[in-house]
Amino acid sequence: MPDEMNLHLTEEQKNICFLKGTEPPFSGKYVNFHNVGMFTCVNCGQTLFSSESKLDSGSGWPSFTDVVEQGHVNLSDDNSLGMHRTEVTCSKCGAHLGHVFDDGPGPTRKRYCVNSLSLDFIKKE
Repeated sequence: MPDEMNLHLTEEQKNICFLKGTEPPFSGKYVNFHNVGMFTCVNCGQTLFSSESKLDSGSGWPSFTDVVEQGHVNLSDDNSLGMHRTEVTCSKCGAHLGHVFDDGPGPTRKRYCVNSLSLDFIKKE
């Protein structure tokens, strides 16, 4: 696990962010969440997704069509669990966020499927 940045995380958050766990579908606090603002990395606070890009994918995890700024996430191949997926991690601290799929709506056609436990939210004032 990266340095002392993660000392404030719960064991569940550490499992998601640094052991690449997954929360059960429909269990996360941001699945049916519609406030306006920014979603940030729970570990380091880097901005990741805007509420404007959030969509109801029906997948059971918060989903987004795009990142708030290019370079705020890293993408890498994930061949675990007998399938090929693209893992999404925070580019600042390396925390595992979830996966991105090419089945989202236009224009990006992307669906960033993210664990609620890897996110914090800053409400727009």
